[in-house]
Amino acid sequence: MGTLKKAPPGVGPKHPHVVVLVGATGDLARRKLLPGLLHLSRVGFIPGCRVVGVSLDDLDPGSFRSFAREALDQFSTRKMSETDWDDFAKILDYVPLAAGPEALKAAVARAAESLGSESRRLHYLSVPPNAALPAVRLLGEADLVAGSRIVMEKPFGTDLASAVTLNAKLHEVFDEDQIFRIDHFLGKEPAQNILAFRFANGLFEPIWNRTFIDHVQIDVPETLGLGKRAGFYEQTGAYRDMVVTHLFQILAFMAMEPPTALEPGPISEEKNKVFRSMVPIDPRDVVRGQYTGYRSEDGVDPESDTETFVALKCRIDNWRWAGVPFFLRTGKRLAEGQRIISIAFREPPKSMFPAGSGVGAEGPDHLTFDLADASKMSLSFYGKRPGPGMRLDKLSLQFAMRETGRIDDVLEAYERLILDAMRGDHTLFTTAEGIERLWEVSIPLLEAPPPVRLYPPESWGPKSIHQLVAPHAWRLPFERVWRDPNPLGS
Repeated sequence: MGTLKKAPPGVGPKHPHVVVLVGATGDLARRKLLPGLLHLSRVGFIPGCRVVGVSLDDLDPGSFRSFAREALDQFSTRKMSETDWDDFAKILDYVPLAAGPEALKAAVARAAESLGSESRRLHYLSVPPNAALPAVRLLGEADLVAGSRIVMEKPFGTDLASAVTLNAKLHEVFDEDQIFRIDHFLGKEPAQNILAFRFANGLFEPIWNRTFIDHVQIDVPETLGLGKRAGFYEQTGAYRDMVVTHLFQILAFMAMEPPTALEPGPISEEKNKVFRSMVPIDPRDVVRGQYTGYRSEDGVDPESDTETFVALKCRIDNWRWAGVPFFLRTGKRLAEGQRIISIAFREPPKSMFPAGSGVGAEGPDHLTFDLADASKMSLSFYGKRPGPGMRLDKLSLQFAMRETGRIDDVLEAYERLILDAMRGDHTLFTTAEGIERLWEVSIPLLEAPPPVRLYPPESWGPKSIHQLVAPHAWRLPFERVWRDPNPLGS
């Protein structure tokens, strides 16, 4: 497709793939999956690909191609030539759900035949929670399970009982090693850069523990509201929607022990050790909030107790992290959209600097990761102000991915995760054991949640979040902005 630089060998699957995209006319397919599959195909990450769309919409293949073209024109972040589109359109097929398992089986067989005998199957379930198990059963009835892999979207249950039931029913059809529970936060380049930063640098790994780190913040505020997700959100809320499925996964990357190898099995095991070491969430260490006006939105109960904001303190009771609090915050309709991890280092036990020197005035030294697609990192520290006397200012070292000149090589999260699933790489996916353990530590909170507190839209949440984090302070909003790595636009 086109004249783009081809992908290096070894980064994609060895075999061509038939992708069965269930929920092919949904919002995620329009915004991320179809543009992602186009990009992976056009640059050669996938040696051959056919996409069979499935959804409730009664479309024929030609209508689905028109739908896909509109989605790509609207949401693709990369330029698409007419040649690119013509090539991609040829690999698209469609089967309405009402046509049944035999029609789906026949469409997949045609796609596989066109790719040759060495093709593999990847099923991507981009469907609402209540449609996930029916879609799994459809794949079973179509005889499409053997030798295939399946990607599941969150939520992975809403509590321990539902997660156990969901996993049991999944395992009736698919083996655990065939299942890929997706978390697009872990698919982001910066999330993986945490592993590189920790385990490839002798400067930081020795101080990545309770002796040197005072506390950690994982902060993912969102400016967006609910959109059309009110029905879903009423059944979940911010804790189930974001903390269990995203923020705890990021926490595991931050807190895990060095794996014996940079391979899926050892990494998953170290993540699960973190989850096993987590202390059950105490409702007294949680602030639940709801933005003013939420209850008047379409599809929302006028007396709803659903939280649109949650902040909490959690602890990991193991040798490395005993006594170090982890503060997590996320919510809707907040002042800024950010995704940061901030590590606060312990301050020196004694200061020899004179009163008024400024030491300690701006808090402890911090290492900050920005989890946006264009990764940034910052290390703050005290340094002497030029001139007579000993006056200290807070300074920072900063790095931005754009400075490497390789920002165009960054894959979007869904693109990377689709490739990993095709390769059978579980590194960035969640296991059944891990999910069930996270619901287990959530039991005290889910059984006795604190009351929701109102907060105005475009704020940082309820005021009680400051008591939660005291004697520390939230890092967001930043007092200093990220420096522009290219200030002259050159």
